[in-house]
Amino acid sequence: MQVQRKRIIGMTAILMLLSAVLFYAIIYVMERPGGLSDRRMSRALELNSILHIPLGKTPDNAVEQFRGPSSMYVIHREPVRGGTLLFMKRPYQAGSHHLQVEYVRKTWIGWKWVWGGGYGIGESSQSVTALNYMGLPELDHISTPFPMVFGDILDPSIKKVKVKIRGEGSFNAKLTSAEPGRMIWFVFVPSPASIPFDIEGYNEEGSLIARKTITDPRDSGSVHLEMDLKLIR
Repeated sequence: MQVQRKRIIGMTAILMLLSAVLFYAIIYVMERPGGLSDRRMSRALELNSILHIPLGKTPDNAVEQFRGPSSMYVIHREPVRGGTLLFMKRPYQAGSHHLQVEYVRKTWIGWKWVWGGGYGIGESSQSVTALNYMGLPELDHISTPFPMVFGDILDPSIKKVKVKIRGEGSFNAKLTSAEPGRMIWFVFVPSPASIPFDIEGYNEEGSLIARKTITDPRDSGSVHLEMDLKLIR
Protein backbone atom coordinates (compact mmCIF):
# COMPACT_ATOMS: atom_id res chain seq x y z
CA MET A 1 0.00 0.00 0.00
CA GLN A 2 2.81 2.44 0.86
CA VAL A 3 4.64 1.65 -2.37
CA GLN A 4 1.46 2.20 -4.39
CA ARG A 5 0.79 5.46 -2.57
CA LYS A 6 4.32 6.69 -3.29
CA ARG A 7 3.86 5.81 -6.95
CA ILE A 8 0.61 7.77 -7.10
CA ILE A 9 2.23 10.76 -5.40
CA GLY A 10 5.20 10.54 -7.75
CA MET A 11 3.02 10.31 -10.86
CA THR A 12 0.91 13.22 -9.63
CA ALA A 13 4.03 15.37 -9.11
CA ILE A 14 5.32 14.48 -12.59
CA LEU A 15 1.96 15.31 -14.18
CA MET A 16 1.83 18.64 -12.36
CA LEU A 17 5.36 19.47 -13.51
CA LEU A 18 4.57 18.52 -17.11
CA SER A 19 1.37 20.58 -16.97
CA ALA A 20 3.32 23.60 -15.74
CA VAL A 21 5.95 23.19 -18.45
CA LEU A 22 3.24 22.81 -21.12
CA PHE A 23 1.37 25.84 -19.78
CA TYR A 24 4.42 28.10 -19.94
CA ALA A 25 5.37 26.71 -23.35
CA ILE A 26 1.93 27.68 -24.67
CA ILE A 27 2.20 31.11 -23.05
CA TYR A 28 5.63 31.62 -24.61
CA VAL A 29 4.37 30.66 -28.06
CA MET A 30 1.53 33.15 -27.61
CA GLU A 31 3.44 36.08 -26.12
CA ARG A 32 6.99 35.89 -27.55
CA PRO A 33 7.93 38.64 -30.04
CA GLY A 34 6.40 37.63 -33.34
CA GLY A 35 4.22 35.02 -31.61
CA LEU A 36 0.53 34.32 -31.97
CA SER A 37 -0.63 37.46 -30.15
CA ASP A 38 1.59 39.62 -32.38
CA ARG A 39 0.22 37.87 -35.47
CA ARG A 40 -3.32 38.63 -34.31
CA MET A 41 -2.37 42.28 -33.74
CA SER A 42 -0.81 42.47 -37.21
CA ARG A 43 -4.00 41.13 -38.79
CA ALA A 44 -6.12 43.63 -36.81
CA LEU A 45 -3.95 46.46 -38.15
CA GLU A 46 -4.01 44.96 -41.66
CA LEU A 47 -0.22 44.94 -41.85
CA ASN A 48 1.67 43.06 -44.55
CA SER A 49 4.42 42.08 -42.11
CA ILE A 50 4.27 40.61 -38.61
CA LEU A 51 4.91 42.82 -35.60
CA HIS A 52 7.58 41.73 -33.12
CA ILE A 53 6.49 43.39 -29.87
CA PRO A 54 9.11 42.86 -27.12
CA LEU A 55 8.32 41.81 -23.57
CA GLY A 56 9.30 44.17 -20.75
CA LYS A 57 9.98 43.63 -17.08
CA THR A 58 7.81 46.64 -16.17
CA PRO A 59 5.12 48.65 -18.00
CA ASP A 60 7.61 51.48 -18.56
CA ASN A 61 10.19 49.06 -19.91
CA ALA A 62 7.64 47.47 -22.25
CA VAL A 63 6.85 50.87 -23.80
CA GLU A 64 10.53 51.72 -24.14
CA GLN A 65 11.25 48.32 -25.70
CA PHE A 66 8.60 48.92 -28.36
CA ARG A 67 8.80 52.69 -28.93
CA GLY A 68 12.52 53.06 -28.40
CA PRO A 69 14.34 55.49 -26.09
CA SER A 70 12.75 58.93 -25.84
CA SER A 71 12.59 61.98 -23.62
CA MET A 72 8.98 61.22 -22.60
CA TYR A 73 8.29 60.37 -18.98
CA VAL A 74 5.29 58.99 -17.07
CA ILE A 75 3.06 61.51 -15.28
CA HIS A 76 0.18 59.18 -14.33
CA ARG A 77 -0.51 55.44 -14.11
CA GLU A 78 -4.09 54.17 -14.30
CA PRO A 79 -4.76 50.49 -13.53
CA VAL A 80 -7.26 48.90 -15.94
CA ARG A 81 -8.50 45.39 -16.45
CA GLY A 82 -5.69 43.32 -17.93
CA GLY A 83 -2.95 45.88 -17.47
CA THR A 84 -2.28 49.57 -17.01
CA LEU A 85 -2.42 52.88 -18.85
CA LEU A 86 0.65 55.10 -18.86
CA PHE A 87 0.09 58.82 -19.41
CA MET A 88 3.32 60.33 -20.69
CA LYS A 89 4.57 63.76 -21.70
CA ARG A 90 7.66 65.40 -23.14
CA PRO A 91 9.66 68.02 -21.27
CA TYR A 92 7.95 71.40 -21.57
CA GLN A 93 8.38 73.11 -24.91
CA ALA A 94 7.22 76.71 -25.18
CA GLY A 95 4.23 77.09 -27.46
CA SER A 96 3.09 73.47 -27.48
CA HIS A 97 1.52 70.77 -25.31
CA HIS A 98 2.18 67.04 -25.56
CA LEU A 99 0.37 64.07 -24.04
CA GLN A 100 0.61 60.37 -24.88
CA VAL A 101 -1.27 57.32 -23.57
CA GLU A 102 0.08 53.78 -23.80
CA TYR A 103 -1.83 50.61 -22.87
CA VAL A 104 0.43 47.83 -21.58
CA ARG A 105 -0.91 44.33 -20.93
CA LYS A 106 0.20 42.07 -18.09
CA THR A 107 1.17 38.56 -19.23
CA TRP A 108 2.49 35.56 -17.32
CA ILE A 109 6.01 36.23 -18.61
CA GLY A 110 6.19 40.02 -18.56
CA TRP A 111 4.54 43.21 -19.78
CA LYS A 112 3.61 43.76 -23.41
CA TRP A 113 2.71 46.97 -25.24
CA VAL A 114 -0.66 46.77 -26.98
CA TRP A 115 -1.90 50.14 -28.24
CA GLY A 116 -1.56 53.86 -27.71
CA GLY A 117 -1.23 57.29 -29.21
CA GLY A 118 -0.81 60.94 -28.42
CA TYR A 119 -0.82 64.51 -29.62
CA GLY A 120 1.31 67.59 -29.87
CA ILE A 121 -0.82 70.74 -30.05
CA GLY A 122 0.42 74.27 -30.41
CA GLU A 123 -0.89 77.10 -28.25
CA SER A 124 -3.46 79.40 -29.82
CA SER A 125 -2.94 83.13 -29.80
CA GLN A 126 -6.46 83.82 -31.07
CA SER A 127 -8.53 82.50 -28.15
CA VAL A 128 -8.22 81.04 -24.66
CA THR A 129 -7.80 77.26 -24.73
CA ALA A 130 -9.76 75.48 -22.02
CA LEU A 131 -8.49 71.96 -22.67
CA ASN A 132 -6.91 69.69 -25.27
CA TYR A 133 -8.30 66.33 -26.32
CA MET A 134 -7.73 63.19 -28.35
CA GLY A 135 -9.82 60.11 -29.08
CA LEU A 136 -8.36 56.60 -28.98
CA PRO A 137 -10.65 54.09 -30.75
CA GLU A 138 -10.88 50.39 -29.96
CA LEU A 139 -9.12 47.74 -32.02
CA ASP A 140 -11.18 45.06 -33.73
CA HIS A 141 -10.63 41.62 -32.15
CA ILE A 142 -8.00 42.99 -29.69
CA SER A 143 -8.89 43.43 -26.01
CA THR A 144 -8.14 46.98 -24.80
CA PRO A 145 -9.82 49.46 -22.41
CA PHE A 146 -10.59 51.71 -25.39
CA PRO A 147 -12.41 53.63 -26.82
CA MET A 148 -11.34 56.52 -24.64
CA VAL A 149 -11.17 60.30 -24.87
CA PHE A 150 -8.38 62.05 -22.96
CA GLY A 151 -6.47 65.30 -22.74
CA ASP A 152 -4.94 67.97 -20.54
CA ILE A 153 -6.60 70.95 -18.90
CA LEU A 154 -5.06 74.35 -19.62
CA ASP A 155 -7.53 76.79 -18.06
CA PRO A 156 -7.70 76.48 -14.24
CA SER A 157 -11.37 77.48 -14.23
CA ILE A 158 -12.24 74.05 -15.72
CA LYS A 159 -13.24 71.82 -12.80
CA LYS A 160 -15.34 69.18 -14.58
CA VAL A 161 -15.30 67.60 -18.04
CA LYS A 162 -18.09 65.60 -19.66
CA VAL A 163 -18.40 63.69 -22.90
CA LYS A 164 -21.98 63.60 -24.17
CA ILE A 165 -22.73 60.97 -26.79
CA ARG A 166 -26.00 61.39 -28.57
CA GLY A 167 -28.23 58.43 -27.93
CA GLU A 168 -25.85 57.04 -25.26
CA GLY A 169 -25.87 59.63 -22.48
CA SER A 170 -23.37 61.74 -20.57
CA PHE A 171 -20.05 60.40 -19.21
CA ASN A 172 -18.04 62.20 -16.54
CA ALA A 173 -14.30 62.31 -17.11
CA LYS A 174 -11.82 61.52 -14.36
CA LEU A 175 -9.62 64.51 -13.54
CA THR A 176 -6.30 63.86 -11.87
CA SER A 177 -3.32 65.98 -10.92
CA ALA A 178 -0.42 64.67 -12.99
CA GLU A 179 2.19 67.25 -11.99
CA PRO A 180 2.18 70.39 -9.83
CA GLY A 181 -0.21 72.79 -11.52
CA ARG A 182 -1.07 70.33 -14.31
CA MET A 183 -4.32 68.38 -14.67
CA ILE A 184 -5.22 65.66 -17.14
CA TRP A 185 -8.62 64.16 -17.89
CA PHE A 186 -9.85 60.92 -19.44
CA VAL A 187 -13.10 59.05 -19.89
CA PHE A 188 -13.94 55.57 -21.18
CA VAL A 189 -16.88 55.59 -23.54
CA PRO A 190 -19.16 52.78 -24.79
CA SER A 191 -18.04 50.49 -27.57
CA PRO A 192 -18.62 51.29 -30.30
CA ALA A 193 -18.79 55.01 -29.54
CA SER A 194 -21.34 56.95 -31.54
CA ILE A 195 -20.49 60.19 -33.30
CA PRO A 196 -20.90 63.03 -33.19
CA PHE A 197 -20.27 63.63 -29.48
CA ASP A 198 -19.69 66.75 -27.40
CA ILE A 199 -16.83 67.58 -25.06
CA GLU A 200 -17.96 70.02 -22.37
CA GLY A 201 -16.04 71.87 -19.68
CA TYR A 202 -17.64 73.28 -16.52
CA ASN A 203 -16.41 75.72 -13.90
CA GLU A 204 -16.59 75.34 -10.12
CA GLU A 205 -20.18 76.64 -10.03
CA GLY A 206 -21.23 73.97 -12.53
CA SER A 207 -21.68 76.43 -15.40
CA LEU A 208 -20.81 75.33 -18.93
CA ILE A 209 -17.91 77.45 -20.21
CA ALA A 210 -16.38 75.36 -23.00
CA ARG A 211 -17.86 73.04 -25.59
CA LYS A 212 -16.90 71.38 -28.87
CA THR A 213 -18.64 68.85 -31.12
CA ILE A 214 -16.44 66.00 -32.35
CA THR A 215 -17.24 64.17 -35.59
CA ASP A 216 -14.13 61.95 -35.85
CA PRO A 217 -13.42 59.41 -33.05
CA ARG A 218 -9.68 59.66 -33.85
CA ASP A 219 -9.66 63.45 -33.77
CA SER A 220 -7.38 65.60 -31.61
CA GLY A 221 -7.38 69.31 -30.97
CA SER A 222 -8.36 72.04 -28.54
CA VAL A 223 -11.59 73.16 -26.89
CA HIS A 224 -11.69 76.92 -26.43
CA LEU A 225 -13.60 79.00 -23.92
CA GLU A 226 -16.72 80.12 -25.76
CA MET A 227 -17.10 83.87 -26.07
CA ASP A 228 -20.70 83.82 -24.94
CA LEU A 229 -19.87 81.53 -22.03
CA LYS A 230 -16.76 83.28 -20.65
CA LEU A 231 -18.97 85.92 -19.09
CA ILE A 232 -20.35 83.40 -16.59
CA ARG A 233 -16.98 82.20 -15.33
